Amino acid sequence: MKRAILYIHGKGGNAAEADRYRAICPGFTVLGVDYQGELPWEAAPQIMAAYDEARRQYDDIVLLANSIGAYFAMLTLSDQTLDQALFVSPVLDMERLILDMMDWAGVSEQMLRKKGEIPTDFGETLSWTFLCYVREHPIAWQIPTEILYAGSDHLVSRQTVEQFAVEHGAGLTILEGGEHWFHTEEQLAFLDGWVKRVLML
Repeated sequence: MKRAILYIHGKGGNAAEADRYRAICPGFTVLGVDYQGELPWEAAPQIMAAYDEARRQYDDIVLLANSIGAYFAMLTLSDQTLDQALFVSPVLDMERLILDMMDWAGVSEQMLRKKGEIPTDFGETLSWTFLCYVREHPIAWQIPTEILYAGSDHLVSRQTVEQFAVEHGAGLTILEGGEHWFHTEEQLAFLDGWVKRVLML
């Protein structure tokens, strides 16, 4: 039986991040999805093409997605056959995140609708088109899912993650004190251990 892990990176990431999982996931071929773009209508066709190619070659496919990659994956693959999903620091409620960023920037819906796009001091550009797209494409996720969440995540609230876990029957592991971006030696060791545990390696 041929098994694959389909890895979907977050914003600013790349498919090469999949390399670290090849060393800790024996028995799986780890495929990094090299999608381009930061908007769902840009990323979705590329993720779908990668999934279709993997489905032609492998019997079992596990999804491993990071940050906004998890949102793109849920948006794109909710109707596809996946054995399991592993989400790291996932964006699970994109509308909530956009509204939070609007609040941080002091931008109202009326302002955003009028201007279309508004740059922020924290490096994100708020987009009315993006917000409308998110509202018009609700997520319907039924894949068995495990979530790794950092207790000090500054983007996604614990309440959002806990609510998603309850509503979807997902497993939830929390690294207290961890950050949205797992990058320290301790955080990465915890991540590696979590992946091996939930995949029963």
